[in-house]
Amino acid sequence: MQCSKLTQAALNQMIEGAKLLEADSHGPKVYLLRDGNILKLFRRKRFLSSALLKPYSKRFIENAKRLASLGVPTLKVMDFYQLDTPTLTAVRYQPLPGKTLRQIADQEDFDWANWLPKLAGLIRGLHSSGIYFRSLHLGNIVLTPEQQLGLIDVADMRFLRRALPRKLVKRNLQHFAGYIAREKLDDFPMHALEQALLTRT
Repeated sequence: MQCSKLTQAALNQMIEGAKLLEADSHGPKVYLLRDGNILKLFRRKRFLSSALLKPYSKRFIENAKRLASLGVPTLKVMDFYQLDTPTLTAVRYQPLPGKTLRQIADQEDFDWANWLPKLAGLIRGLHSSGIYFRSLHLGNIVLTPEQQLGLIDVADMRFLRRALPRKLVKRNLQHFAGYIAREKLDDFPMHALEQALLTRT
């Protein structure tokens, strides 16, 4: 996908009336635009970094395209921008319809026993396809209207030529467990998920 220039004036016009969804100490990160699409800003925070050669925005675009080619539901990229500030790029995309598992887990009648096989199936499929998604957590897994599980926020991802080795499966589960602990989801069956994935690896 070609990168086009987005001036500050054009950016201001694009985000007029938009809802700011995410920001950090460096500034805005994600906007929900008036047309329902998402604008995600990517900052290169260090002058010399791997992002200089391959910006995270480009990885985001390539990863989304590759996931779609593998049949994994994900967001659809529409535009790739270079902003006036050299360290800023942006991606405009159609969000993946549905609710995250984190949102669904907050419902009163939710029971992880009913969801664990589906979740384990998604993660097992990623691992067997050689996909290492470091940001794999409940907030980045979406249940679509077609009742499929898909992925969002896909910049931090690697694609191997073969199934993930056991050590990477364990590392991925450690990241996932860290998220569960930070969110204080004490009822999440982490041990059962680990058993489901590690006994089949």
